[in-house]
Amino acid sequence: MTGPEALVSPPPDTRWGFARLTKRAQFQRVAKGRRGNARCVALQAATSTDDAEPRIGLTITRKVGGSVERNRIRRRLRAALKLAAGNGQRQGHDYVVVARREALQTPFPELCSDLAKAFERVHQARERGAGPPRKKPGSPPSRAPSNPSEPLAV
Repeated sequence: MTGPEALVSPPPDTRWGFARLTKRAQFQRVAKGRRGNARCVALQAATSTDDAEPRIGLTITRKVGGSVERNRIRRRLRAALKLAAGNGQRQGHDYVVVARREALQTPFPELCSDLAKAFERVHQARERGAGPPRKKPGSPPSRAPSNPSEPLAV
């Protein structure tokens, strides 16, 4: 391809093989949703505001390693997500994949299966009818009375 169209980068959906979460607010919203864990990754999921294709964000913290290690993990996870496109991912959901250090040394087929397990677990929790996400330890108790006719204690 030559000319001006050759200089335009492809849309993010085709470049990475999946739609991405890009804004901090999107990551924070998903962090309040369901969780599914595997050996190499932790997965967070929340229903999206629209019924579009699944969007995925990657989080690799500095605790995992230096920039070289984090970028290697990021590339491995993107490749695994491309292969697993549609496996376990559901329409109308947003996902955040939180990488662990083990994602760097784990053989690629095992990384793919761990990712599939995490997708399976996050949706099993939803299907079992689990309640809302747990409150953080140390958060104040709810001030709502157990009996609606009782006044609020101040």
